[in-house]
Amino acid sequence: MKKRLRQLLKQQETAEIAEWAARRHRVLSTLISLTFDADPLTAWRAIEAAGVATERIAQDDPDCVRDHLRRLYWLLSEESGGVCWRAPEIMAEIIRRRPTLFADYTPIVVSLINEMAEEDLDYFRTGALWAIGRLGAVVGDHVEVVLPAINSALDHSDPQVRGMAVWCLEQVGRAELLVGRADLLADEAAVDLYEDGVLKHTSVGQLVRRAIGDGAE
Repeated sequence: MKKRLRQLLKQQETAEIAEWAARRHRVLSTLISLTFDADPLTAWRAIEAAGVATERIAQDDPDCVRDHLRRLYWLLSEESGGVCWRAPEIMAEIIRRRPTLFADYTPIVVSLINEMAEEDLDYFRTGALWAIGRLGAVVGDHVEVVLPAINSALDHSDPQVRGMAVWCLEQVGRAELLVGRADLLADEAAVDLYEDGVLKHTSVGQLVRRAIGDGAE
C-alpha cells in the first residue's frame, strides 16, 4: 500500500487516493505515516492528500474523520507514546476541507501555539504557524488570541520559523503587521514553503514582499 501511495503522490493523483481511502480507510493511516517520509516533497503531498482523502471519507463517514482528528490531537503529546510531528499540519488540512463540519477543531489547532509547553513548541512551532495560516479565512476571530505568539515568531532565531510567521500573517489577512519591519524585508535567510503541489525555496524577505507588496516601504 505504501509503495502505491508513494507513486500516486509523486503523480499528484489525489483524487484517486481519495477514492481508494473511501473504500479502505487504512489508506488514511498510511498517508499519515508518509508525512514522516525522508523526502520533504513526499511528506508535504501526503499531508495534502490526507485532507483530500478525509473530505471524501466525510461524505459517507464523518465520524471516521473525527476519530482521526482526535487521534492526531492525542499524538501531539508525549503521553501518547508516539508523537506525530506533523499533526498540526494534517489537522489543519483536514479542517480546511470541511470547515463547518469540523469547526470545533479550529480553535484547538489555532491555540496549539499558545498552549504547548515551550520545550514542546520548539518542535511544533513551524508546523503550528503553518496550520494557522492554512486555515486562512476560516480561522475567524480565533486568530486574535494567538497574534502575540505569531508576532513573537517574527523575531525567532530560526529563519524557517520567521518565514512561516510572515506567511501565516499573510494567509489570515493580517499582513499589515509586517509594514515597517525593515529588518524582515531585508532578511534573505532561506525558507522552504509548500504551495500548489511544489516545495518552493524562498526567503523571509521575499515572503514579506509578497505579503505587503513589492513597493511597500
